[in-house]
Amino acid sequence: MSIDVRELADLGPDDRAAFFQRDAGIDEVRSDVREIVDRVREEGDVAVREFTEEFDGVSVGNLEVTDRCERAYEEIDADVREAIEAAAANVREFHEAQVPEDWREEFEDGRELGRRFRPIDRAGVYVPGGTAAYPSSAIMGVVPAVVAGVEHVSVVTPPAEELNPVTLAAIHAAGADAVYSVGGAQAVAGLAYGTETITSVQKIVGPGNRWVTAAKAAVRGDVEIDFLAGPSEVVVVADETAEPDLVASELVAQAEHDPNSPVVAVTDDPELAETTADAVDQQAREREREETIRDALANGGSGILLARSMSEAILFTEEYAPEHLSIIAADDEAILERIDSAGSVFLGPHTPVAAGDYASGTNHVLPTNGGARVTGGLSVETFVRSTTVQRLSEDGLASLAETITTLAEAEGLEAHAASVRERLDDG
Repeated sequence: MSIDVRELADLGPDDRAAFFQRDAGIDEVRSDVREIVDRVREEGDVAVREFTEEFDGVSVGNLEVTDRCERAYEEIDADVREAIEAAAANVREFHEAQVPEDWREEFEDGRELGRRFRPIDRAGVYVPGGTAAYPSSAIMGVVPAVVAGVEHVSVVTPPAEELNPVTLAAIHAAGADAVYSVGGAQAVAGLAYGTETITSVQKIVGPGNRWVTAAKAAVRGDVEIDFLAGPSEVVVVADETAEPDLVASELVAQAEHDPNSPVVAVTDDPELAETTADAVDQQAREREREETIRDALANGGSGILLARSMSEAILFTEEYAPEHLSIIAADDEAILERIDSAGSVFLGPHTPVAAGDYASGTNHVLPTNGGARVTGGLSVETFVRSTTVQRLSEDGLASLAETITTLAEAEGLEAHAASVRERLDDG
């Protein structure tokens, strides 16, 4: 078997650390990334081109390739273009439902309170690329920003001798305003600080390797980011009604992302655990990326865990806070009700994680490494800022005056109290 079956209750401290102390693997490259970021900040395009040649082996002429995206959209096969448009339409529809509405409410005591929402002005989206094509990441990153109303959406994607036309076409279909052929830490730095060619942005989003993640950590504070994300991960919660082949397919699918991708199934059914392990081995043998899959299955954070009860399985899952959570069980809704921490949830035997990766409409840019305990995935709200609005009538201020002045004086802020009394003073 290529994946271990272990008793959940028997996990020792080291085993538990492997499951619960995942990280993005950025510590090893942090100092090198800091040097790259500083040089791009100081030298602009010169440093970007130098690092692009050093790390990607590509001499880039024009960093901006916006016009090539439109040409690629027209030139790709019609069936691929239709798939891109269908996926983008579903993602757009889902995110349009997220657009918050301004509101204002008047209270009987003379308070008028409200909240309004406005998009940020400039956003940057990292779209992975290079030797692989990720048109789905272009759609997931750009569409929510466009729906939110961001005025200028920039995309960076790694260079290649021949940029992947499908990725370029997806970037165009998603609605990006400017596209730059640059990747890695230098791309993040370019978005953060701007260069002669690259427009600086206020927020950087999107998945990437550990160099990209480390660069996002380095520039955070000068610009906003979505979150720090590590390799893709999945937890499958399954009961005796689940088909082993379906559970296995979810583990294998996520394992093909990265050798460091943790993939976990947890069940209270011993027979399902063993038959799933066999199915994983068989399916891995049939996949093109078998070596990557087997490396991921063998890492300490992957495994099939046998729980003593479904309650124990649920408690494990809540503590794990997975990026992707697949629930294949007779009463999946009841299980979902008991789990609060997950990036995206896939219910039932007919809902593979791949549906959310590409076309169902939800976003696949999600928190990893337990980040789902405190944040959600990429959304329209990622690109929106809120402002509170208030107006008080004279009676409304009078009704609050004693509360305000008492608290202000208790804090030693006498001028705050005076600013209230000035407005209510007859003289």
